[in-house]
Amino acid sequence: MSPSPISMPPSSLVADDTTGDSVLQPFFVLHKALPQKCERKAAGSTRTRRKIDLPPSSPKSPEKSDAVASSVGPNDTNYERLRLEAFNMTWSKIDTTIKEILTRVHRSLFAEVHQWALESFLALKSGEPRNAFEIQSPYPLLDDVICKQIPTAMILTKNAEFVDDMLTFQELGEHLKSKGCHIANLSAMDFCAKDGIAGCLRSLLRQLVMDAPDLADMSVLSSWYCEPENYDHPVIIVIDDMERCCGAILADFIRLLSEWVMKLPVIFIMGVATTDTAKKLLPSDALQHLQSSKFTLGSPLERMNALVEAVLVKPSFGFNIGHNVAVFMRNYFLGHDGTITSFVRALKLACVKHFSMEPLSFLGIDILDENQVFLHGKCDALPDSLLKYAFNLPSSKRGKDCTNSRDDLEEGLSDLRKLLKAWSSVILCLYEVGKHNKIQLLDIFCEATDPTLSSLDPSNHKLERSFNGQNLAEGRELPLSSLIKLLDLWSIHTEELCEVHGEVRELQSVVKSSNNGNNLKERQIDCHRMSMSLCAGRTSLSVNGKAAALLDYMVRKFLMPIECLCFHEIICFRNVDILQSALIGNPRRNIQIDLMKSTTYMKCSCCCSTENVLSPTMHDTSVMYNLAQEHGDLISLQDWYHSFKSTVLSTNKLKCPLQHSPMSKKVKSSPSESEASIQARFCRAVIELQIAGLIRMPSKKRPDFVQRVAFGL
Repeated sequence: MSPSPISMPPSSLVADDTTGDSVLQPFFVLHKALPQKCERKAAGSTRTRRKIDLPPSSPKSPEKSDAVASSVGPNDTNYERLRLEAFNMTWSKIDTTIKEILTRVHRSLFAEVHQWALESFLALKSGEPRNAFEIQSPYPLLDDVICKQIPTAMILTKNAEFVDDMLTFQELGEHLKSKGCHIANLSAMDFCAKDGIAGCLRSLLRQLVMDAPDLADMSVLSSWYCEPENYDHPVIIVIDDMERCCGAILADFIRLLSEWVMKLPVIFIMGVATTDTAKKLLPSDALQHLQSSKFTLGSPLERMNALVEAVLVKPSFGFNIGHNVAVFMRNYFLGHDGTITSFVRALKLACVKHFSMEPLSFLGIDILDENQVFLHGKCDALPDSLLKYAFNLPSSKRGKDCTNSRDDLEEGLSDLRKLLKAWSSVILCLYEVGKHNKIQLLDIFCEATDPTLSSLDPSNHKLERSFNGQNLAEGRELPLSSLIKLLDLWSIHTEELCEVHGEVRELQSVVKSSNNGNNLKERQIDCHRMSMSLCAGRTSLSVNGKAAALLDYMVRKFLMPIECLCFHEIICFRNVDILQSALIGNPRRNIQIDLMKSTTYMKCSCCCSTENVLSPTMHDTSVMYNLAQEHGDLISLQDWYHSFKSTVLSTNKLKCPLQHSPMSKKVKSSPSESEASIQARFCRAVIELQIAGLIRMPSKKRPDFVQRVAFGL
């Protein structure tokens, strides 16, 4: 089975905006160039090979043609610039929103930690007041308790991977610093055995004391704390990942600070993955110096729900993803231990690919603009080639008959904006019901983007087992108090959906009257104010039944998948093969294709005259791999060598004009290559193919054969 094709950047946008860790750089092969005047003679004297069917260099969407993608009009460069600007603007908004959302998720925890830090600081300062001399004394004070415990916040991260929590602890430190605390962020690198305790002390002093000497001396810190502007504030040391620290160095650091805690109000904040991390890492004598308090970060799923709601569900950016891409990104998120960083990385790459491949993607940021005059100006300025491309989109052909004018495009984009807002409102209403059944928003989003479920019959069992079916069943069983809260949230989500908002408010009044003890039969809903789809045969339903019927009505009328909307290609990225290839990649297969099509990348006139002709100027490894395609899984070394020899020796048979080029005389006068030199080149190329994992070396049973390893070619 042939794997998905490799994605090749269609424009300069990908090269400019994708980061180095998310782009698969091609494996370029080197070659030896001959004078260009020998080109034609070389082509006629080289060995030909059978044609190998290679996948296209760039996977194409079913709705896109090469002609439009490569040439969108006389001002193609200008529109590439517009797409680049649109991407920068869109991703800047998305990135800012993600940071705000993650900060908002942890806002209550930050406030709780700050309150705890203030209480701990007051407890440390509640003893007998000390003067500056006593604070700077190099020895502990003679009190009843020589070594006092250090207040320590153990923050449970719930993550298998720490990459998501690095930003969280940085934001926590900035939050506490804004409240007047002295903050020092220490990482696991500061607690390495190589530097010892002096390394973490120097890092601590560098962050707190300006112009601190390169000395690991606690007296420097005590002198700094005695300054009036520093004295009445706690010193908080944030260690983001306790598990990665050297336990012996961290234990020594704790013992040292415990001797100074009565003079320097030091507080620890440590990130731990499990509750017993400290017991496993630290000895008992170090643990007794810690006065631990436990806090818990939000789970990755909670953060993911908030991120999906702000970035994918709410139509705020003019960019979204299709069903297959959403399912792939969900599996990618779960397969990477639920790290938000992996999901954001995949989302950014999808955004890059969309704006680099879709000629009309720059209109996405204008679709959300309520200013019709601005949108009209954008559509009116489109060249005829882009206008024709817009109405050749499959989603446009499924729409109503139109004259394919700029006014029709403007009307279609306006309708797309309205439908997206309604779609967003219904998903949020479904999610409010799904919370009672612990259904995640990402699962609801993946289902809401599935174009196959929207066409199913209502009696289909697959539809009943879907998350929408589960939400409808859950809505019929909610207690009255939960139903009141649910309708309050529905009222907020449907505020811009006038067709549903009035019915939600009417149902709210009925439920509240029922909750006050009024008889439902005395207060029936006015059927003339309800839509016919809700009122027909449902006037005798219970309150829960009416809520479920209203939800079912919203789903059937407004929850149309994005891929079923007209002109959705402008804002929706659907090519999961490109995203999967860019994220996961297939290096061996990339090497295969690059070796087979090396002339395509090099674009050298001396070895790319004909695609099916091998040139002796190509790199030996590329020649060898192309010759290997003429054999089966087993390749005879003798036949392979003779084929290689005949290819490389064809250089000597070239008859090039010599009078115009000094280099040509040099080529003619050079002696023919020796047999030993050709054998050495052959062996080196075989070893390179083995290192690349493309062939297996001979076995004892068949020492004259190597095995070709095929990866889809």
